[in-house]
Amino acid sequence: MSSFEADISKRVVALVRDILVQNSIPADVASDAKLVDVGLTSMDMVNLMLAIEAEFDFTIPQELITPENFQSVATLERLVAGQLAAAKAA
Repeated sequence: MSSFEADISKRVVALVRDILVQNSIPADVASDAKLVDVGLTSMDMVNLMLAIEAEFDFTIPQELITPENFQSVATLERLVAGQLAAAKAA
């Protein structure tokens, strides 16, 4: 894992943990754990989406706001890395 990917991972995990702490849910967040299984609700997913947009300073395109992209930390990492790479290439 490159330092770029490790940074994204660390930041995404921190955002997920923040939401879990707000909900008083003690959970270890593994990269491949399903976010629903660790305790995130659909409203938490919306808050997570907004937090990711704020943390990484981009807007997630509507077509990428899918259950598949919000399944786990790993899927979110891929989404963020793809959006940052696209922004850098533009």
